[in-house]
Amino acid sequence: MMFDLIPFEQRSKGLFDPFEKMAQGFFGDWDKDIFPCRTDILDKGDKFVLKADMPGFNKEDIHIDINGDVLTLNAEHKEEVNEDKKDFVRRERRYGSVSRSFDISDVEADKITASYEKGVLELEMPKKQSTVPPTRQIEVK
Repeated sequence: MMFDLIPFEQRSKGLFDPFEKMAQGFFGDWDKDIFPCRTDILDKGDKFVLKADMPGFNKEDIHIDINGDVLTLNAEHKEEVNEDKKDFVRRERRYGSVSRSFDISDVEADKITASYEKGVLELEMPKKQSTVPPTRQIEVK
């Protein structure tokens, strides 16, 4: 089917696209507040790869915590104290924190590795190996 050849981002374009742009102009980027750090999770067979957009954060600002089967990403922007608020004509850059939690019950938590480059946090999370109980035969007496 020809529809499958259209790139994913273009599938939503259509008759109502101008109205969506108008709504975005009126309401702003409200979805950025709902999903503060956009995340992709890929299944690479023996591991999951989580990629989270965290632009503007320093590596030291990002904290990854594991509590049981829950992995939590936290990051915080701190306001620069040397800037006087009255000097701003317009201020769009945000200061604050973001936090996301993920179920990692199928992951080897002690083998998770993390890297951060160009505003993207990447976690490699090896999958737990499913243990198959050995087969055996029971003798009937």
